[in-house]
Amino acid sequence: MARMKFLCDAERCIECNGCVTACKNENDVPWGIQRRRVVTINDGVEGEEKSLSVACMHCSDAPCMAVCPVDCFYRTEDGVVLHDKDACIGCGYCFYACPFGAPQFPQEGAFGQRGKMDKCTFCAGGPEPDGSEAEYKKYGGNRLAEGKLPLCAEMCSTKALLGGDGQTISEIFRERVVRRGGSGAELIGWDTAYGKGGQS
Repeated sequence: MARMKFLCDAERCIECNGCVTACKNENDVPWGIQRRRVVTINDGVEGEEKSLSVACMHCSDAPCMAVCPVDCFYRTEDGVVLHDKDACIGCGYCFYACPFGAPQFPQEGAFGQRGKMDKCTFCAGGPEPDGSEAEYKKYGGNRLAEGKLPLCAEMCSTKALLGGDGQTISEIFRERVVRRGGSGAELIGWDTAYGKGGQS
């Protein structure tokens, strides 16, 4: 069975934000919410600047799931971490637990009242029936049900952002590192997100 994962190759990312735009358009993401964002490390330092496209990493041991008091998070058979907006109470615990800043909360009203949490769904929709209007309204497109990969990864012009089966992605990245003459140590955050002992 496939385990869906994201990987961003920092050697290829050019900070074009195409992935961010693709996500917003495909999923009709509400104003003020960024399911995906591009983070630049050592910004402006010549030769050391690296950019990464970051979203929910669909962790094997997701801290958001561990801290949610109403258990609105669940994991699909493909390893995608999703949530039920109807169960969410907007407490914000997941926001503080996630090391990637994936959970986002819209600020509603003049006094910034927190709404229901929103995050990357790996273009896998939510608990409503696949392809339904209710699913699209709450969670966006369900490309996985259509046999497609997340649009952010498909739209990446340099193929820096990879999305799909974790084993396939790790093999692609391993080949790239070998061609570049590296060891794979530049893969930022893999052990933190997915644990040690294999990239599957």
